[in-house]
Amino acid sequence: MSKNGLIGAVEAGGTKFVLALATHEGEILARTRMPTNTPVETWPAMRTFFDEASTKHGPIAAFGVASFGPIDIDSASNTYGMFTTTPKAGWSGARFHDALSAFGAPIKVDTDVNGAAIGEWMAGAGQGCRTLAYTTIGTGVGTGVVREGCSLMGISHFESGHIVPPRNPTRDPFVGICPYHGDCIEGLACGPAIERRWGRSLDQLGSDEVAIVADYIAHLASTLVLLHMPDRLIFGGGVMKAPGLIEAVRRATAAKLNGYVQHPRLDAGLESYIVTPGLGDDAGITGAIELGRQALASK
Repeated sequence: MSKNGLIGAVEAGGTKFVLALATHEGEILARTRMPTNTPVETWPAMRTFFDEASTKHGPIAAFGVASFGPIDIDSASNTYGMFTTTPKAGWSGARFHDALSAFGAPIKVDTDVNGAAIGEWMAGAGQGCRTLAYTTIGTGVGTGVVREGCSLMGISHFESGHIVPPRNPTRDPFVGICPYHGDCIEGLACGPAIERRWGRSLDQLGSDEVAIVADYIAHLASTLVLLHMPDRLIFGGGVMKAPGLIEAVRRATAAKLNGYVQHPRLDAGLESYIVTPGLGDDAGITGAIELGRQALASK
């Protein structure tokens, strides 16, 4: 066992939770996954896993949580770790501390994309970067921005998926599915939006459809460049696995920037600047373990 204590890590997604108990050095001692049901079902199941894992391996010194949202990630807030305006039924008002405080260990809560960004910065495609932006395009759209391993935020976490891009109604008459904004990037380019618009996932569609989606993602990519000037952009999630999409995003982003940003990091064709994840499905849990380390360090 690590002399620094064990870390309980939670990657909470809209469809599944990944739980792990790890050493301070990151070796995973126990791991499981379970569906994201309601908190009434999920909280006891999560406690049971950590109870059994800590009985076998030792006491938990800290927890790191990388979660779907919207969720309060301001550690100075009275509602830190609580879901706010999430559209997922039953989760608004639920709080991670309600499930984990019985262990008597510090808890650090961040967003799932921030957790994935931290994981990629540490051990994936973001290694060697000072500032990194990680975006997932899947069931929803979100971006985490980290600087030297710490996630950035303002009064709340960033909500890049709800930026509204230009939409040509002749080229794309689809009005979007976002209940708040209609044709924001999430409303136009997430997996459910693509299915609603064309009846199939993007990997089953042609180059014209890929180009439409790529243009919306490129609007987000160019906005991230102009607002944060990151060393690299990582795009992950199920939608990004569609053949030809990452290449189309690079071309469209370069066209939108139009040579305005000049830096060695922005290589010709953006092939090393706009990339896919290096850790695959392990980015989130890797970041959650690091959040636990940060919680322990600030204890």
